[in-house]
Amino acid sequence: MNATIRATAMLIDPLTEWQLIEEESGDPAFLLSRYVALLGLVPALFGFIGSSLIGAQVSGVGSVRAPILDGLLGAIFGYAESFVIMLLLGLIINLAAPLFGGQKDFASAFKLAVYSYTPVWLAGIFLLLPGLHFLVLTGFFGAYVLSTGLPRLMKPSAQTAPIYTIAVVVCAFVLTYAATAAQRAVFGTIGI
Repeated sequence: MNATIRATAMLIDPLTEWQLIEEESGDPAFLLSRYVALLGLVPALFGFIGSSLIGAQVSGVGSVRAPILDGLLGAIFGYAESFVIMLLLGLIINLAAPLFGGQKDFASAFKLAVYSYTPVWLAGIFLLLPGLHFLVLTGFFGAYVLSTGLPRLMKPSAQTAPIYTIAVVVCAFVLTYAATAAQRAVFGTIGI
C-alpha cells in the first residue's frame, strides 16, 4: 500500500477505495507505521513551520512566533497524539458497533478510523499560514469519508448507520479538540 495513492483515493473516490480496504489486513502495527506515521507528519510539520518559523502578524506588535524549542516539542507532541487518537478512535468504533447493530472487529474499526482521518491530516497543510487556518475545516470531509466506509466495514443496520456515523464523528472531534487544546496549553503551538 502506497500512502500517497491511498490518501488521494480516499479524497477522490472513497466508495471504491473502501471496497479495496475491506479486503486488506487491518494490522494496527502496519497501519501505524505505513500510514499514520506518514500522514501524521503533515499537521506536525506545517504547524511547526507556521507557528515557529513564519508566525502571525499582530497589529501594533509585528510578527509573533512561538519559540523554536516550544514549536519543536509541540510538533513532536502533536505527532504522538496522532497515534493515540487513532488507537482510541478505533477502540471506540469497535466497542460501539454492537450498540448500532454492527459487528465488533477491531481490525475493521481501526482501518475505518485511520483512513477516515485522512482529510483531517491533509488539512494540516493550512497550518502553514495564519490566514489559512480557517481552511482546516476542510478536514470535516472526513465525516463523509467515514459515512461511506462505516456501513461496509462495521456492518451496522441501515437504520442505525447514520446515527453511528454521527456518534463516531462527535467522538473524533472531541478527541481531536482535546489533543489540540492540550498541545496549545502545554507548548503554545497550533496543531490539529
